[in-house]
Amino acid sequence: MGLFGKSHERNPKEMVTEWNHKLRKESYQLDRQINSIKREEEKVKRSLKEAAKKGDKDTCTILAKEVIRARKAINKIYTSKAHINSVMLQMKNQLATLRVAGSLQKSTEVMQAMQSLIRVHEVAHTMQEMSKEMMKAGIIEEMLDETFEGVEDTEEMEEAAQQEIDKVLFEITEGKIGEAPLPPSEPAGKAKQPEAAAAEEEDETELEDMQSRLAALKS
Repeated sequence: MGLFGKSHERNPKEMVTEWNHKLRKESYQLDRQINSIKREEEKVKRSLKEAAKKGDKDTCTILAKEVIRARKAINKIYTSKAHINSVMLQMKNQLATLRVAGSLQKSTEVMQAMQSLIRVHEVAHTMQEMSKEMMKAGIIEEMLDETFEGVEDTEEMEEAAQQEIDKVLFEITEGKIGEAPLPPSEPAGKAKQPEAAAAEEEDETELEDMQSRLAALKS
C-alpha cells in the first residue's frame, strides 16, 4: 500500500493502555510536587520556631500563613490524584467492556474527573490532550470551550482565618504562641449550649459530606 493508503488509527485497547501510562506518569509528577511542598513547609516551620524563640510574633504569623497555604496546596494535589485514580479505574472497566461489547463506552465518571483535572495547573496540558482523544473515542462528550480557557489557576488563596493561624502557631511552637484548638467534645455531664450543639451538628454533616465525596472519588 502507498504511504497514505494505510490507516494509522490506533485500536481502542492501545489508546486505553497509553492513557493509563500517561495518567500514572502524571500521578508520579504530583507525588514529587507534594514532596517538594512538604520540604519547603519543613523549612518554613524551622524558621517559624526560630522567630518564636525571638518573640517575633509578626514574623511567626506570616510564616504560619505560609504553612497553611502549603497544606492547602497539598490537599488540592491529593484531590487531583484521587481524580486520576478514578479515571484509571474507569479505564480498567473500559477494557473489560471492550472485550464484551467490542467498543469503548461513554462514561459519566470519566467526564466529571477530566473536567476537574483540566483545571489543575500541574496536569492541565496532558489532561486537555487526553480529553480530546477521549471525545474522539466516544468515552466523553465534547466539553465547553470555556472549560479549557480556565487552565491557569489564578484564584488566590483566601486569607487564613485567625483561628486557623492560632492553631498552626500553637502546634509548631508547642504552645508558646497561639491558642490550642477547641476540645472535640464537652466533659461528661456538662450540658452543651444550643449554639455549640448546632455548630457540632453542622461540623458532623460537613464531615459526612466530605467522606461521601472521597468515597465517590475512590469508587
